Amino acid sequence: MIRGRMDAHAARPPSRAMPGAALVVGVAAVSSAAILVSLARAHGIPALWIAGLRVSVAALVVVPVAVARCRGEIRSLSGKDVGLGAASGAFLALHFGLWTTSLDSTSVMSSVVFVSTNPLFVAIASAVLFRETLRGATVAGIAAAMAGGVIVGLADVAQAGSASTRGDVLALLAAASGSAYLLVGRRLRPRMSLPLYVGIVYPVAAGALVATALIAGAPLQHASLAGLTWVAFLAIGPQLLGHTSYNYALKYVSATFVTITLLAEPIGATLLAIPALGQVPTLPRVVGGVLILCGILIAARAEKPPRNGAPSV
Repeated sequence: MIRGRMDAHAARPPSRAMPGAALVVGVAAVSSAAILVSLARAHGIPALWIAGLRVSVAALVVVPVAVARCRGEIRSLSGKDVGLGAASGAFLALHFGLWTTSLDSTSVMSSVVFVSTNPLFVAIASAVLFRETLRGATVAGIAAAMAGGVIVGLADVAQAGSASTRGDVLALLAAASGSAYLLVGRRLRPRMSLPLYVGIVYPVAAGALVATALIAGAPLQHASLAGLTWVAFLAIGPQLLGHTSYNYALKYVSATFVTITLLAEPIGATLLAIPALGQVPTLPRVVGGVLILCGILIAARAEKPPRNGAPSV
C-alpha cells in the first residue's frame, strides 16, 4: 500500500502492549458474533437487518463522539480521505451483509473459517494490484487452504446438502470484502484519529445496509424483543468493542498482522457454538478447518516486511 503521511499522534502507540491488548479484546468480542447472529435469526430478525442494525447502533454511539472531539480534524479533511473512508464503509457493509447471510445456509464453524481467509485475499490482491511476487510459502499456504476448503465444502454438502455451498461461497466473498475494508483502513488510520475514522465508516456501512434491507423488502415488523436484544448485544460486543479494537490496532500494525490474530476467532466461535447452538463439528470439518487455518498462517507469515516504514498489506 502507498505510504500515508503520519500525523502527530501516529508516531507510536501509547505503549508497545496496547495494540496487542486491543487485538486480544477484539478477537474475544468478535468470536461471539456468529452465535449472536444465529440467536437473532432464530427470533425472526432478517439477516440484512441484523447486519444493518448492529452497525447503526454503533454509528449512533461513535458519530457524536467524532463530532465533539474531532472538529478541527473534520475541517481539515481532504476529499480523498472522505472518499477512502466512504469506500471503507461500503466494503464493511458488503462484508457484514454477505457474512450474516451466509449463516442461514451453513454452520458457524464453516462460515467463520471461510470468512477468516482474509490474508489469502490480501496476498492475492498484492500480486494482482501491486504486482508483488508471491513467495513459495504463500503459494503453499494458499494451496493448503484451498485443500481444506474443498474438504469442508464436501463435508457440508454431505451433512447439510447443496444449500450449504451457497453459505460457504458467501462467507468467502465476505472475506474478500473484509480484506478490502482492512486494507483501506490501514491506509487511512496512520493519518486519521480513531473516533473520526469509525465516525465516517460506521454510518456509511449502516446506511448502505439499511438501504439494501429496505430495497430487498426484508420484513422487520414481526421482530421480537428477544431478537432485537441479541442484535443490541451484537452491536455492543463484536461491533463497538471488537471492530473498534481492530481499527485502533490498524494505526500501529499491518493489516496482515491483524488478520493473523483473527485466526483465533474460528476456534472461539466453534467452541461457543457447541453449547449455544448444539453445532458439533464433524471430523472432516475439523480436518478441513485446521488445513485452512494452517494455510492462512503459512501465507500470512510469508508477508514481506514493510520497506521504509510503509505499512504493509
